[in-house]
Amino acid sequence: MGLAEKYGLDNVFIAKADDVIRMAQKSSLWPLTFGLACCAFEMMSAYAPHYDLNRFGVLPFPASPRQADLMIVAGTITTKMAPAVVRLYEQMADPKWVIAMGACAIGGGPFVHSYSVVKGADKIIPVDIFIPGCPPRPEALIDAIIQLQKKIQAVG
Repeated sequence: MGLAEKYGLDNVFIAKADDVIRMAQKSSLWPLTFGLACCAFEMMSAYAPHYDLNRFGVLPFPASPRQADLMIVAGTITTKMAPAVVRLYEQMADPKWVIAMGACAIGGGPFVHSYSVVKGADKIIPVDIFIPGCPPRPEALIDAIIQLQKKIQAVG
């Protein structure tokens, strides 16, 4: 018998503070979008009314990386753009997560043999979730968000 049942408190929620914090984190993700190519269009459509990514606790794009806790890298990262990606990642507050969206963000895509393309976002920043496809559909982004939320809740 739990404490709430013992005292007849049916509307009381008893939990560890860390569990409540993780529940809040997973339900209020602030994505810093880094749309570099065609995957960005699919990411934008995931926010449109048909898919409504906001209903999963993904809030509108913040104005600053310091307000973000999720980076969605969508598209090809060139070697010239790589320092900017790393700098934005470093400016994000902890805890932070990264989703690599699309074949280009995962491994360079069709440009993998180019001298000017980074062979995957995970070569320059830690990536939590990979979304394959060229470009992946909005449903795949929604599924990745749900996977990330489960990962955040399971930490600890």
